[in-house]
Order: sequence, then structure tokens, then C-alpha cells
Amino acid sequence: MFRRATHLKIPEPVLIICRVLSDHGYQAYIVGGAIRDALLGKTPADWDVTTDAMPDQVQQIFQKTLATGAKYGTITVVMENKFVDVTTMRQDAHYSDARHPDHVEFTTDLNTDLGRRDFTVNAIAYDPLTRTFHDPYQGLRDLRRKILRTVGDPKARFGEDALRMLRLIRFSAVLAFKPDKQTMQGIQPHLMARIARERIKEELSKLLLADAIVQPLQLLYTSGLMEQIIPELAQAAGVDQGSYHPWDVLGHSIMTCQAIKPELHLRLAALLHDVGKPQTISEDQKGIHFYGHDQLGAELAKEILKRLTYSKHIQTKVSLLIRHHMFQIHPHASDKAIRRLIHRVGVANIHDLIELRKADVLGMKHNPKHVLDYHQAMIERVNQIIEAENAFSLADLAISGTDLIRELNLQPGPIIGQILTALLDRVLDEPQLNNRSQLLSTANELIDTLSATDAES
Repeated sequence: MFRRATHLKIPEPVLIICRVLSDHGYQAYIVGGAIRDALLGKTPADWDVTTDAMPDQVQQIFQKTLATGAKYGTITVVMENKFVDVTTMRQDAHYSDARHPDHVEFTTDLNTDLGRRDFTVNAIAYDPLTRTFHDPYQGLRDLRRKILRTVGDPKARFGEDALRMLRLIRFSAVLAFKPDKQTMQGIQPHLMARIARERIKEELSKLLLADAIVQPLQLLYTSGLMEQIIPELAQAAGVDQGSYHPWDVLGHSIMTCQAIKPELHLRLAALLHDVGKPQTISEDQKGIHFYGHDQLGAELAKEILKRLTYSKHIQTKVSLLIRHHMFQIHPHASDKAIRRLIHRVGVANIHDLIELRKADVLGMKHNPKHVLDYHQAMIERVNQIIEAENAFSLADLAISGTDLIRELNLQPGPIIGQILTALLDRVLDEPQLNNRSQLLSTANELIDTLSATDAES
């Protein structure tokens, strides 16, 4: 059960903690994701230690501690400015909420502690003092085989903590591992209803930022979990898009998500960009259509992201990208057309929009070279126009509302905004007009026209 192994590079503060615990007569093992990642050649973000010392004993032994999770046996030890969670070995009791144990029972048996963990690759303990592994559930074997398997009965593990089902899919993406058949069969999608949306969001975000996400997203759907998390997207399965598309709407959305840069707002926009298609599908002699799916999709995406507790910034950005992802501007369009496109979405979003279009087209299995050439040409045109210091918003105009009030003797009111909007409209077509004197002269001409329009309305 104990195996001699290649020496793992353990941070000195973690070694000191294990050594101090051992010197005081307690067991000390490094456990969890740190061991898994270290064995995979990755640099662990966090190091966790398990011990048979009780929480109050850990606090007595070490000078600097934080009672971060004392209820569940976790004390954070501060050693050389490094924060290390030291958790008393435990066995979990009944999970009435399918997420947290009703109470915990401490133990001195390492096997029992490892037996409460989710997957075998996370149930490996390492003694850095003797350089030996403790692997009662064959996690090392599963690590070599790149298999994800629960510790014990899958239904029992998922019944204890339903978030583990989503963690299974996330790990399959992040680690590029395959869940074993029995583990997948143990998934009980309905239990997800008992999990806080914030926790679901965290797992989904980590999944989406992985390198290879096609198969994990397919598993998310086939497992039934997508129906529980994003039912609007699950409804895209089986929605035909016509002869020009090799995949249904869901398949295309997944391929688009894979094709876009691994930034959270971009991956979310790609995954949800066609979420409005199932509700807008129509067909005539010319083929299948999805009129207005971009506008409806933007609205649905905002609702989905709000439900999943994403920030308002993410909601707004993703919704905007989806709303405009069907833009018809190409690299050979006029400067005027490109300026107006930039105006519609903003300088801060234009590059993301072009990235989404690139991924969208790649997700239709077009010639990659042609798609990348289009993308590069479009980026170059946009950059040229931005670098020319064109005006794309009211803030870019050479005059402000205050200037209009002072120079033209106007009173504050709606007409100020109307004049500025009209000026920007002209400047978008003729950038050379964006100078103070020209804009004031044009504004003076607009006053009578706008005043007459207001009087008629």
C-alpha cells in the first residue's frame, strides 16, 4: 500500500509543517490536488496537509494560524508567508443537503480520510519525510491511465455532494482525462437543483477555460447536467441548420467555443452565441432560417448569466457580442462602414467581436486558412482606423455639451444630447469634421432643424 517514489519537489514551508507535526508525534501527509498535479508535472497552486492532530492541537503547535474551517477540521498555518491548509483526518457523516456533511467525525486512520474524497486521483497521500505514497484506492494507476473514477460507489459519492458531478466534467477538461463508464452512470442530474448557483458558475468557468473542451461539453449534455444548468442551450441539440452546417446548433456552439481564445467572456459568448436559434427557427423554399436569433440570443444569454451569478460586466459584454455577432462588414468594406461598426460595439469590444466571428466561421468547418486570412485582414483594417484617432463615441468629439451651452447660448436639456448625437453621426461619415470650429458651426445649423422637429412632435 505504501510505495517508494520519485522525490517530489515540495515547497520548504510545507516540508517544515509536516516535519513539525511529525516531531510532535502526529501523522502528516500531503493530499489532494497538489499530489495529483505534481505527478502530472504541473505546479500546484495550493498544498494541503492532513494530520491526526486535532484542530486545537494544530493551533497550539504553530505560532501563526487562522481558523478558516475549524468546524470541518481545517486550520490554515502561515509559514514563511505561505498559507497551508492543515486538516484533521475525518470521516463525513450524512449529507442531507447533497453538498455539505451534517457533521464530521475526526479519525486517526488515513484510509478512512482518503475514502471520503471524490475521485481516486485526488485520494493519494504523500509522506514527504519518507518519500512514500499511500494509495489505497489505486489513484496512481488511474493517473497513469488518465481515468477519472470515484472513490467507491459513484451514486453514493454524488449523492453526498452533487457538485462532484460537475467537478467530474471539469476535471475531464482540465486534466484531459476520461471518466470511466461506471462513474458516468452514477450521475444523477436532478441533484444539481440543490447546489448554489455560485458554485456551479465556478466549476463551469474552470471547465470553459481548459484547453480541450469539446468532449467535456458533449459529456455535459449527454450526462443530463446541461439540461439542469443551461436548459436553453441543451434545447439546441438536434436543431438542424441546413446543408451548409455539419453540426446541429449545439454541436456548432461547442465547436465555436473550442475555436475561440480561452478567455472567460469569449468562451461564454461562443457557447451561447446561437442560444436564440431553437426559438427562431423557420423554413421555406429557400431553406432554414433563424431570423432575429442574434437579438433573442443576447437577451437569453444575459438571463442565463444572471441566473448563474456572473458579474454584470460579464453579462453586458457577452450579451453585446452575441447581439452583434452577425455583422456583415468585411475587410474590403469602406472606412465609413467599419467606423460605424466600431461605434456600435465600442473600441473596447471590436477585437472580441471579430474573434467571435472567426470562431463562429471555424465552427462551420470552413477552410481554416481562409478564415484566418479574413480575421487578420479585418484586424488590420480595424487597427488602421482606430490608430487614425477617429471619433467613435460622444466622448471622442472635439466639443462637449458644456461647449454647446456656453458658445451657442443654449439651455441645458434634451436638445444638447440630440445635437451631439447628430454631430457624431456626421463625424462617423466624415472624420475631418471633428474639430472645434467646424462642429460649432454645424451645431449652429442643427439648432433650428432640431427645434422645429421637437415643435412638430
